[in-house]
Amino acid sequence: MNKLTSIFKATHGVMTEEVGVISGELELTTACQEDGSLTLHITYVGAKDVYTLPGSPYQLHDPNDHDVIHQMLVNILERT
Repeated sequence: MNKLTSIFKATHGVMTEEVGVISGELELTTACQEDGSLTLHITYVGAKDVYTLPGSPYQLHDPNDHDVIHQMLVNILERT
């Protein structure tokens, strides 16, 4: 499993499965299995509660795309 984590600021909010929209300084963690299964989790920086982004898990055609997909998600979630 390959896991990536990034911290970003979401002023507009990010939808989660468990609690709805959260905003502020957030941490995105993506985890990709060898079969291309990709899970997306988000939390407030420093918090213990972890939330799931809608639709997770996803299936990547090529697990080597994980790095690019992770950075694209950070860019989209951080948009102002």
